[in-house]
Amino acid sequence: MATLNKNYNKLQGAYLFSEITKRVKNFVEKNPNIEIIKLGIGDTTEPLTKTVVKGLLSGVKKLGNKKTYTGYGEAQGDVRLRNALSDFYKERNIDLSLQEIFINDGAKADCANIQSIFGVDNVVAVADPVYPVYVDSSVISGRTGDFVNGKYEGLVYMECNEKNGFVPTPPLQKVDIIYLCNPNNPTGAVATFEQLKAFVDYAIKNKAVIIFDSAYAEYISDPSLPKSIYEIEGAKKCAIEINSFSKWAGFTGVRLGWSVVPLDLEIEDGQKGKVHALWSRRQGGSQGTMYNGASNIAQEGAFAVLSPLGRKENKKVIAYYMDNAKIIKKSLTKIGLKVFGGENAPYVWVKALPNLNSWQFFDKLLMEAHVVSTPGSGFGLQGEGYVRLSAFADKKNVKKAVESIKKNLSR
Repeated sequence: MATLNKNYNKLQGAYLFSEITKRVKNFVEKNPNIEIIKLGIGDTTEPLTKTVVKGLLSGVKKLGNKKTYTGYGEAQGDVRLRNALSDFYKERNIDLSLQEIFINDGAKADCANIQSIFGVDNVVAVADPVYPVYVDSSVISGRTGDFVNGKYEGLVYMECNEKNGFVPTPPLQKVDIIYLCNPNNPTGAVATFEQLKAFVDYAIKNKAVIIFDSAYAEYISDPSLPKSIYEIEGAKKCAIEINSFSKWAGFTGVRLGWSVVPLDLEIEDGQKGKVHALWSRRQGGSQGTMYNGASNIAQEGAFAVLSPLGRKENKKVIAYYMDNAKIIKKSLTKIGLKVFGGENAPYVWVKALPNLNSWQFFDKLLMEAHVVSTPGSGFGLQGEGYVRLSAFADKKNVKKAVESIKKNLSR
């Protein structure tokens, strides 16, 4: 008799977005003539740049010509794209072999699927608050107990709050897998070299693996802050880096990213190179077990992103979103709200008004200012009392939103 994976029944995360949709829908039904401004979603809104579109069209045309048609691609992704990524890392004085780079169809899947090559008894640590996929994939894989008092039993939570600038410190106890999102979603905080070094030192000492999600790295403009975990000495011995073209180049719908699994990475019960070999077996394109490779059309587009012109164009897009973040942060700070993030990341983390929890502040913003946010409590216990605002919006709507908050939010 077939049975279900009962770990799915433990999941809590879906409640957040379904509840947001429900509350917004109820408000719109009661107030059909009021314009709602959505600053809660983390989806890009600006169109792909001309160079990227040209690259994607090139990929399509190749498939329409017998001489240039291709089916299954190379095991770990187009060699030209991996070469371009290798050169991209060299700009940060990071040397990666093509063998260490795996092209994927977006960072989210790899962030979850990477757990499949580790033992189910591995203890996982996550930041709190943080992007839900790290928690949910740990739950589904059976690495946690029940959800009790806002936390999953067996999962180690690294608190991020105002006291530590929303950047966690390594766990006091021994863990095996550490998820870091940097810049952090939802708080917009970015770790320094010293803060990341503490995690690398911890991981090497404890034979742990850092899963470093750097999907928002290109939003870091401060040259004193690291964009890659491999800028930290020793990180190739303990860290896997996962990245994406989604938030950098508008590929949320195109779907393409990459993961770096160093050959030097070691874990407690495996020799050097074993983690790389297992991921290659699982993920190695048509030669792998569970993945046939990313779209060859999307890879042509990504290759265009990494071209000099493509990078120049997308820097302008990033600047557009970061200007939105600046507008949100400056405007809300001016009216006395406590605001974090928004300087090296496209998210603004806003503290709720006194005596209001996340959902109450969400409702207040919706009902009074007609602005949709994301309640911070949906990202973890430490997110209670905050909301996240996204800079991924049309600038006109961003200006409308902040003006509405300034004018209509009662204190």
